[in-house]
Amino acid sequence: MVGRLAADSIERRSGVSLWRQIADKILQAIAIGDFTENAALPPEVALAERYGVNRHTVRSAIAALVQEGVLRAEQGRGTFVLSRKRLSYPIGARTRFSTGLQGQTSERHIVLLASSIEPASQRVAEGLGLARGAEVIRLETRGEADGRPVSRAAGWFDARRFAGIDAAMAETGSITASLARFGIDDYLRQSTVLSARHADAADLADLDLQPGAIVLVTVAVNVTPDGQPIQFSESRFPAERVELKLSAL
Repeated sequence: MVGRLAADSIERRSGVSLWRQIADKILQAIAIGDFTENAALPPEVALAERYGVNRHTVRSAIAALVQEGVLRAEQGRGTFVLSRKRLSYPIGARTRFSTGLQGQTSERHIVLLASSIEPASQRVAEGLGLARGAEVIRLETRGEADGRPVSRAAGWFDARRFAGIDAAMAETGSITASLARFGIDDYLRQSTVLSARHADAADLADLDLQPGAIVLVTVAVNVTPDGQPIQFSESRFPAERVELKLSAL
């Protein structure tokens, strides 16, 4: 009965390849403890029956998870679940990349991938309290921890108030340190909206993911302690590596 329920949940016309759906099912099973760390996965035949697909589809799913560092294949012995817990990223009143992962990783930093000046879209303008079309600076960044990409973000700032923040970010590798150069020593998270979706082409490349992988998305506004909006951002986190932990704002 368990196998039948699992098979029923496979969407054959969803636009997501079957092997990716099976890979996601295996990830879910690992997350809830059906497949335990350092233990062998069931044989391909058993997995094919459980999920209602053929062995070739299961084999493709396993190969992808081996490449992603979730599983380990051993010749003549089988496939094993690697012991690798997801990072827990806290989202609260003071959400910071480096301190949020402190104690979970030995090294973490943010890389500035690109910057530009552009007219504010409606949602960016609303988030920053600006007129639509006002000039904003857009920073494209990637967060890395122990050599692995764990976040991909776009952040927007009022171009008049924060002229040069791109150079500061390139030099410091820190949003917090960059804002400090503009006299902002503290800031708070005003709002965060969470969602999830399949990774797009840019996410696949920048986060080193396989097609069909899921990313967790946060859309957020940061403000000064007296309530002035200073940053509007959209961040993506690979669900296979990061979980988001919410606390009271």
